[in-house]
Formats: sequence, C-alpha cells, structure tokens
Amino acid sequence: MQFKRQKDGEVSVNLTPLIDVVFLLLIFFMVSTTFTKETHLSLDLPEATGEEKIDQPQQIEILIDAGGQYVIDGRSLVSTNIETLMKALETIANGDTTRPLVITADASTPHQAVISAMDAAGRLGFVHLSLTTTKPAGE
Repeated sequence: MQFKRQKDGEVSVNLTPLIDVVFLLLIFFMVSTTFTKETHLSLDLPEATGEEKIDQPQQIEILIDAGGQYVIDGRSLVSTNIETLMKALETIANGDTTRPLVITADASTPHQAVISAMDAAGRLGFVHLSLTTTKPAGE
C-alpha cells in the first residue's frame, strides 16, 4: 500500500486572541482602579526630641514666617522668589559656604518656602544645614 505523504504546513501562532485578552485586562484594571488623592494628612510640625545644639558663632539664620516671608540675619527680603534668596545668601556669606546655615520656620509655614530655602542653600554649596525645632509640650 502506498500512502501519500502529507505536506508539512507552515507552523504559525496567531497572536490576535492574545492581544485581545491583554487589551481587555488592561481596560479592566484601568476602569476598576480607584484614583484617590491623599490630601487628608494630619501633621503637627515642628517638634523633635534630642539635645539642644549650642549656637555657633558666625552662623547664618534664615527665618521664615507663617506667610512664607524670609528674613536673613535680621534683614527682611523684598521678594520670596529663590533668586532673591540666593542673592541675599551670597551677599551675607561672602562666598564662605562652610558657615553653618540654620533654617527656622513657623509651624504653619508653607512647605514650599522651607524647600526653597534648602534648595537655594544647596545650589550655593552650603554643606552645614540644620533646621530649628521645639521640644514637644510634655517633656
């Protein structure tokens, strides 16, 4: 008996159903995911425990009030933008970035004002940076 040989067909994988399933899963997860905005944080700043640091002579102090206004070594700045802050720090430091820099901010100061002060100090090359806090009311 003679049998005819079957021709081997080209083997291929159809990816269309796989792509359909992946898109359906993607759509499912996008629709079912809830996007929440975490804005309900309760923070009570600034308080910290630890030893008080003795004031060092020749330190530069940046005071930030509740409205975000800057006062550097007793001199109030006319503007709250970072360029004005950097110019004032350069003038007071006379290029000496090894001097300690202390940032004292009100507890209700906007966080952006403190970050801007830290950013200005970092851009100018200050390496000795510290923040002032108060001890909690029970200690």
